[in-house]
Amino acid sequence: MDRDSPVRITVSSSGVLHNAALSSPVRRASFLNSPLSSGGRRRSAVGGSGGSEYVAYTVHIPSTPDHQFISNSQNSPDYQKIHGNPNENRIKDTVFTGGFNSETRAHARRMKSVEEITVLKSKLLCQVDGCDEKLLDQSSRSQCECGFRICDDCYVDYWSNGAGVCPGCKEPFQETGVEDDDGDDDLQPMMSEEKDTVNPMRRNRGGVRLENNFSLARSFKAPNQEFDHTRWLFETNGTYGFGNAVWPREGCDKYEYENPPVFNDRRNRPLTRKVGISAAVLSPYRLLIVIRLAALGLFLTWRILHPNHDAVWLWLMSVICEVWFAFSWLLDQLPKLCPVTRSTDLTVLKERFEPTQNNPKGLSDLPGIDIFVSTADAEKEPPLVTANTILSILAVDYPVDKIACYLSDDGGSLVTFEALAEAASFAKTWVPFCRKHEIEPRNPEAYFAQKGDPLKNKRRVDFVRERRKVKREYDEFKVRVNALPESIRRRSDACNARQEILAKKKQLELGGKPFESVKISNATWMSDGNTWHGTWFSGEEDHSRGNHAGIIQLMLAPPGPECGYKTEQEPEDLIDTRGVDTRLPMLVYVSREKRPGFDHNKKAGAMNALVRASAIMSNGSFILNLDCDHYIYNSLALREGMCFMLDRGGDKICYVQFPQRFEGIDPSDRYANHNTVFFDVSMRALDGLQGPMYVGTGCIFRRIALYGFSPPRATEHHGWFGGRKLKFSLKRLRKNKAEDDTEMIMPIVDDQDNNQEGDELKQALIPERFGDSTYLIDSIAVAEFGGRLIHELRGKQSHGRPSGSLAVQREPIDRAAIEEAIKVVTCFYEDKTEWGKRVGWIYGSITEDVVTGYRMHNRGWRSVYCVTKRDAFRGTAPINLTDRLIQVLRWATGSVEIFFSRNNALFASRRMKFLQRIAYFNVGMYPFTSIFLLAYCVLPALSLFSGKFIVQSLNITFLILLLAITVTLSMLALLEIRWSKITLHDWWRNEQFWLIGGTSAHPVAVIQGLLKVIAGIDISFTLTSKPAALDDGEDEFAELYEFRFTMLMIPPVTIILMNVAAIAVGIFRTVYSPFPEWSKLLGGVFFSFWVLSHLYPFAKGLMGRRGKISTIVYLWSMLICIVVSLIFLYVHPPDGSPRQGFMMRFQFP
Repeated sequence: MDRDSPVRITVSSSGVLHNAALSSPVRRASFLNSPLSSGGRRRSAVGGSGGSEYVAYTVHIPSTPDHQFISNSQNSPDYQKIHGNPNENRIKDTVFTGGFNSETRAHARRMKSVEEITVLKSKLLCQVDGCDEKLLDQSSRSQCECGFRICDDCYVDYWSNGAGVCPGCKEPFQETGVEDDDGDDDLQPMMSEEKDTVNPMRRNRGGVRLENNFSLARSFKAPNQEFDHTRWLFETNGTYGFGNAVWPREGCDKYEYENPPVFNDRRNRPLTRKVGISAAVLSPYRLLIVIRLAALGLFLTWRILHPNHDAVWLWLMSVICEVWFAFSWLLDQLPKLCPVTRSTDLTVLKERFEPTQNNPKGLSDLPGIDIFVSTADAEKEPPLVTANTILSILAVDYPVDKIACYLSDDGGSLVTFEALAEAASFAKTWVPFCRKHEIEPRNPEAYFAQKGDPLKNKRRVDFVRERRKVKREYDEFKVRVNALPESIRRRSDACNARQEILAKKKQLELGGKPFESVKISNATWMSDGNTWHGTWFSGEEDHSRGNHAGIIQLMLAPPGPECGYKTEQEPEDLIDTRGVDTRLPMLVYVSREKRPGFDHNKKAGAMNALVRASAIMSNGSFILNLDCDHYIYNSLALREGMCFMLDRGGDKICYVQFPQRFEGIDPSDRYANHNTVFFDVSMRALDGLQGPMYVGTGCIFRRIALYGFSPPRATEHHGWFGGRKLKFSLKRLRKNKAEDDTEMIMPIVDDQDNNQEGDELKQALIPERFGDSTYLIDSIAVAEFGGRLIHELRGKQSHGRPSGSLAVQREPIDRAAIEEAIKVVTCFYEDKTEWGKRVGWIYGSITEDVVTGYRMHNRGWRSVYCVTKRDAFRGTAPINLTDRLIQVLRWATGSVEIFFSRNNALFASRRMKFLQRIAYFNVGMYPFTSIFLLAYCVLPALSLFSGKFIVQSLNITFLILLLAITVTLSMLALLEIRWSKITLHDWWRNEQFWLIGGTSAHPVAVIQGLLKVIAGIDISFTLTSKPAALDDGEDEFAELYEFRFTMLMIPPVTIILMNVAAIAVGIFRTVYSPFPEWSKLLGGVFFSFWVLSHLYPFAKGLMGRRGKISTIVYLWSMLICIVVSLIFLYVHPPDGSPRQGFMMRFQFP
């Protein structure tokens, strides 16, 4: 036994105790061994050569095929008769359901999409295919440092015939020598602080949870029923789900030690770099803002001091609107004073966290990422689009064992479920193909639809052949997925007919009448002959969209930490995957429970359910959320985002937001769907303050920030405009300070010397905040540890972690964990907790994304905007006018809700910067600009109708100030285009749709928001339809020309008709007037053309493809023209008679 090893193990099996020592470069952290467990105790012992620290473990090793400590009675027919076939009870072949007043159940099933567990060779046998020789004592250790086990005979054959190349790693044999038993300093754990070490046993609220540290576990739902862990280990091929030690490869009686990978190489090189905008562009930009502000002040002062006495009502309306526009422009412009650009260095990231030196197994020290994909309606969100998004996630360039993908199906649709199963099956071909040939993008629909040369930068000779095979396989995959709704309906009809026949037969056997009808449930059936547990097509009780049980299905099991390379091509493989990692990330289907009488909080509630379920099943320290139509376009996007999280100062970053990019937009971008001004100007400018806003998708979160914890350090801004800064550590706040600040939640600490902070930590983790799930509460400390910076990069008074501490295998998923995951997605779990209030996605607004990001910034966190050279994500946007207006209406309604709530930036804390507060205040304020915009768009028409103008006369001072305002605005736009690298066309489209949305959707949003605040009328949520994948020959932009009338179109149509009619009236009056006033006509016509030029895309959308206007538009036009004509006749009677006499003589027929 090695007496100098830092880890000492006492192994217990069948009543026999074995003592052995295990060397480990670092103390391992796992889900069931909390690295921050405050109740753990380290034990020290003094070795022969000096003082050394030891960690003692006592572990009971159950019997597995590789550790035969008990008899083989389990293989007997009697045992299988009593206990059943162990190969038929697998977690990943089981659909787990449960919910309100219902028991959690496991429904065993078998699907073609679920990967089969193959029986692995014993660790005591040679790994060479076709050889079953037992390893001898002298060759029991690997002949190559890659860990590939080989017997003496095969070793000699490969030396002679294979030129000394290892069949495992394909590299020349490098024999591993016997480690020196004398104390080696390199084998000692690399720890920079004692308080950040991994404790040996995890404690829960002062007591040790034995069921999580030994091989006997109990179910939460059935505490009196013991879980047979021995059988579980046998069924999962000896994967150890519980325990505190990292087991060696060759049994328990002989151990080998390997040098740890060097994870902290080049630690001083930064991962990110902030690049400021050139002073030659930014300085004139700021100067122009000041000049235009001064010009606005002079212009408004002149307008107020020079009223138009001939038309006071016209002058007053115009002045009020102009003052508001100046205020709105200032709110929008001030946050743009400090734009920045950032870049990342992926080479440094790989060298620091995935070294190649002494790392043959390819271990990675990168933290885990859980990826959430949300969908709610299989009809509006086609399953094929969702399946392609899932495939792009499974093929992302990130350590496979650190990725877990969760699909939230809020509709509980069987179509989505089986589409995900088909995607999991096709991923076994698509993912290795992408890794082998470095495919970009890794969405198969987008990749095969590219019009460029597919052979560009492809060097492998088998690329064309394999691409053709994969393309053919994907076409078949598309046919199967698109046919799922119809095939499920036919299957359900056949099964229901069979059930009806059986019920009729049973009725006759019981003596019923032949002509008596039989009533059965019109169920929806799965392919394995069982009824679907979610929503049925018939929508019956307990199986409707808003009333169904919670469902969790593990589609793809978690992979192992070692790369799965194939040495020989198998006949059933579609492509040659030799030398390619064929592992797939973990994939889970989740449909939360829904019951009548519960507020499910739409998308925010679904996201919080995924946060809780993922914390129990994978517990990634970071979370990426994507919409079902937003796929990963750049396979390195996750690595670029993690550069910001893991760099110096990254522990203060709550999320990394990526810009949204869209496909399928018409070339002219008629309705500003790309929204480039917001994503490339406003968001980039906010990055120079406290960070960009969260926009709902394409965002990597720090999990503990979503839990409501404060950053380790924060800055308070005091005085006017936040000029006086006060930096402090939130760990050292005074007690009364924490009590006064309701937004403050103490960060996770592990300082055992400070009892007061330990009490505050326990207070923060009470069930009233996170719920009563002990699994969930225990996972918080592990998630916080995984998100820490390494010791060399941590900030002042912040905790770090040792390099290499995350290069371990995650704990396997067992039945108890999935049962607990079912529990936390029930509809009643959030009752009397802080979920949706301070924890997770925040409820109370349709735009829950903005509110969630605001809460994080309000606690002192900062965010980062990551703009990659190749777009990180791409999605779809509605190009139809009706869908676009409905989408804008939802955004504006959410902003009005924010304005009338406690999330208004006027109530922000001092930890939010002044300019950041202005940006958030503008988010809630901008819909109210529509009231003044509507009035201002009507003013030109009223001016032409009445023959008056907003000023008494076109004074030279008025013209100079108006020219100064216009020129400075144009120059500011040109400079924004310069530093943001957008185009003038994008800027003009944004200006046009600003007026279209401000005269259509925004006024309705203001009315809806006022009705909710005053009358309590709830606001309905309309899901935006996602375009389906196009078939060959279909018009890509056919949706652009579809016309569907909505009431939102009435105000813009009215404005267009009024201005057109007013121009005609104004010209007619001026031409035939004995005293023509050309200056007033010129002013009115100019402003009318300004309005009409902005509304031109809207008018073009009304005409459709062939320029024909719909009948409903004609009807509204006639009605409005009649009203306008009557008003004009009332103002100016045709015979010059008095107004009253004319109205008395005029009568409707």
